[in-house]
Amino acid sequence: MAEWDNPDVELLHDINGLAKAAPTWADHLMEYVGEYGTVAALALMGVWAWWTARRRPDAVTAVAGLVWAPLAAGVAVLVNVPIRGFVERPRPFLTHKELEVLVDGKRDFSFVSDHATLAMALAVGIFMVNRRLGLVGILVAVFAGFCRIYMGVHYPTDVIGGLALGTAVTLLLAPAALALLTPLLRAVASSRAGWLVRTPEAAERAVREPEPEQRPYRDRDLAA
Repeated sequence: MAEWDNPDVELLHDINGLAKAAPTWADHLMEYVGEYGTVAALALMGVWAWWTARRRPDAVTAVAGLVWAPLAAGVAVLVNVPIRGFVERPRPFLTHKELEVLVDGKRDFSFVSDHATLAMALAVGIFMVNRRLGLVGILVAVFAGFCRIYMGVHYPTDVIGGLALGTAVTLLLAPAALALLTPLLRAVASSRAGWLVRTPEAAERAVREPEPEQRPYRDRDLAA
């Protein structure tokens, strides 16, 4: 696959070169952020989006969209399993011994990046419900991909492929997923666990003004 490795290698060395020049504490920070920090930040954003979505008039469909976000991330990672097996691209540090590798033990195939796939699926799922918070999440997902290159464990195209895969799975499967999740969340909203879906105030509004059937990722549903 040398014909598409060359631009990757150049950019890989440029970004990974930052790790070589950085102090040890900065590399340790990037290692932590790249492995755990970005996904944890997206999870917290998802919780915050859920907490605020419960107050919305369309709380049921909004929360259904947020439930879909982690499910989409899981589906996207599963879709990546056969992709990795088909492409069989080795990790960059196995070919380029001069790289500064910040994380040991990565011996599975490189294309596409699970971290980038997972992060972007979560971010796009949040964006479908909360545009402003979702935009921040997308930036976090892109930064997660940058960290993977900085750490020397992925080529840039591994990251680009992961970002694209996470986006595609989340958006393309959203209509079917939400068609299943929305009735389920509506049933939960009518039960004793209804607070998980909407606040008492939102529930009272729903009785007075029944929520229209609509998808949370349509423009009018993307609340600030």
